[in-house]
Amino acid sequence: MNPETEIQAMRRAIALARPGVGRTGDNPSVGCVILGPEGIVGEGTTADGGRPHAEDLALSAAGEAARGAVVLVTLEPCARRSGMGISCTDRLIAAGVRRVVIACADASVFAAGEGSERLKAAGIEVVTGLLEAEALPLYAAYRPASRP
Repeated sequence: MNPETEIQAMRRAIALARPGVGRTGDNPSVGCVILGPEGIVGEGTTADGGRPHAEDLALSAAGEAARGAVVLVTLEPCARRSGMGISCTDRLIAAGVRRVVIACADASVFAAGEGSERLKAAGIEVVTGLLEAEALPLYAAYRPASRP
């Protein structure tokens, strides 16, 4: 896939996440865009109150078109969901996506590198850091004070 296409899709994901900042409770506002061969096949943003997650909504919108697709997400997908059902990482794996591009790593206990590692272990290509500087301000309230 054209790198410029991924940059534009990540900018779209950031734009989707921005209005939700401060409206998602204990969860950060995340934007997610799913690209198929012909363009965007699904997108989502964390709902007010924090559920459902952006990846859930984007995968539901994409349906079968998610198989083999590229997912661009502003924050590393959760790997655990304390009693709340399947994690976003598990949903991405089950959907059969081929590549996940993440703007920012997640420092929370629900991801903290585990989401990325589990995606890689499932054979999914993972890239972290695309437009990180643009997305990072969305997560200032969710990052430990000792981190930039």
